[in-house]
Amino acid sequence: MLLIIGAVIVVASVFTGFVLHGGNLMVLWQPTEVLIIFGAALGSFIIANPMHTLKETFSRGFQLLTGSPYNKSFYMDLLSLLYEIFDKSRKQGVMAIEEDIDNPESSQIFSRYPAIMKSKELQAFITDYLRIISSGNMPTHELEGMMENEIDSRRHEIEESAHAVNKIADALPGLGIVAAVLGIVITMNFMSEGPEKIGLSVAAALVGTFLGIFMGYGFVGPTSIAMEHAAKYELKAYECVRSAIVATVSGQAPQMAIEFGRKALPTDKRPGFQELNDHVRSK
Repeated sequence: MLLIIGAVIVVASVFTGFVLHGGNLMVLWQPTEVLIIFGAALGSFIIANPMHTLKETFSRGFQLLTGSPYNKSFYMDLLSLLYEIFDKSRKQGVMAIEEDIDNPESSQIFSRYPAIMKSKELQAFITDYLRIISSGNMPTHELEGMMENEIDSRRHEIEESAHAVNKIADALPGLGIVAAVLGIVITMNFMSEGPEKIGLSVAAALVGTFLGIFMGYGFVGPTSIAMEHAAKYELKAYECVRSAIVATVSGQAPQMAIEFGRKALPTDKRPGFQELNDHVRSK
């Protein structure tokens, strides 16, 4: 929603100011300039990135419009899931959760949390380390180090899209100049024409520069920053799981283990202590 509101403000401010200053909006309608700039931007984006980054970028861009799933409700479900797993392991033994972590799709615990089940990477992160805990006596510091390495690797993966979009934002002003230069080249053919014809051709060329700068700094650049923020909220889910698992391996009770996880969450989406307790009980 904020993405749409911000875009409306940018468009309204720029074009309303242009009209109030005496500008004619129809002068800005230059389809060929749009084709040159955005066609070149798309092509360079495809050249610069592997297929998985292209798919991930479009997926995360769509997610910005629909809203990030990593909200307070998601985090509360995540902590409730961890509590149930830890509690079952503590009461019935580590072997009791083997079926849950080997087949989470058929697990009664995991199936109560569809939001977690949709995040396949996070689900795999949880089950992998629970499986490691149940299969051996790995020292806590080694387990934590392994988890930190995987989180760091995941960070690079989910930030790839934001970095790719940011590079296109940096390139758009330059592509706008390319469109403008081509427009001036065309204008040279009109030197024998009247000043009105030349003026319109130069105006069309300058629109290319305007569009490149406008889209780069007004939309594409801010979008890359928004994608970085969304990536941070996703990473917090992994850090929450790491803190909770390390706490439970260290001997903390399930209630305290998820408190370690809760404290790893961002303050603006962190559930309160009692709020989380009530949610765990309701589940």
